[in-house]
Amino acid sequence: MKQRDVVAQLESRRKTIDNIDAALVYILAERFRCTNEIGMLKAEHGFPPVDEDREKSQHARLRKLADDAELDQVFIERLMRLIIDEAVQRHGQIAADHLAKNGSPAGQ
Repeated sequence: MKQRDVVAQLESRRKTIDNIDAALVYILAERFRCTNEIGMLKAEHGFPPVDEDREKSQHARLRKLADDAELDQVFIERLMRLIIDEAVQRHGQIAADHLAKNGSPAGQ
C-alpha cells in the first residue's frame, strides 16, 4: 500500500475517532444532567447520595455489556467507577447545598 493511501486512511479513521469523542462528551454531559436531577430528588427527599444496591447491579450489568461488546471488563469497571464516583460526589454536594439552603431534607 502506498504511503499516501495509508495517510488518507489514518486521516479518515482519526476523523471518525474525533466524531466518536465528541459524541462521548455530549453523552456524558447528558448523563450528568440526569444524575444531577437524581441528586436533587435524593436531596429533596432525604435519600443518601449512594445507593449501594443500585451500584452493585449496575456494575454487574456493565460487566455483561463489556463482555458482549468484547471490551475489557476491568477497563470498563475503571471507567465507570470514575463516572459513578463523580456522580456520587455531585450528589453529596447537591445534598449539602440543599441542607444549607433549607435546613433539612424534605420529609424529615
